[in-house]
Amino acid sequence: MANKSTGAIIAGLFLALFTSITLFMTISIFFDLFGIREKEGNYVLFVVIANFIAGLIYIPAVYGFFTKKEWTSRLLFIATILLVVTFIGLTIYIMMDGIYERKTIFAMIFRTAVTFGFAILALRLINRSKKVSN
Repeated sequence: MANKSTGAIIAGLFLALFTSITLFMTISIFFDLFGIREKEGNYVLFVVIANFIAGLIYIPAVYGFFTKKEWTSRLLFIATILLVVTFIGLTIYIMMDGIYERKTIFAMIFRTAVTFGFAILALRLINRSKKVSN
């Protein structure tokens, strides 16, 4: 039991770091802080907005990991669905000759996979441990 508890705390710490980076980067693009907007090149605004929303969803999910709330996995699955829908939109945007950076594709794949991974971790570390202890 302590192992799963420690795992949830470690996952929460990594999600907190991921959340911080996500929110820092999206806010920096929105407000053109530190010249990040220029460094990002041809960013796709709806992708940045979706990443920002995902970052906002990560905040209560971090809390959920630390306090072992069963709804943590649901929040992270919602964020995953948001990112998948955004990736589908990005694909359509690219097929319609929209201007984008190639790194956006890789970043979306990475962010979606990481978010899905956190959702699975929450399911295994929190939800299943709650069922075992009941």
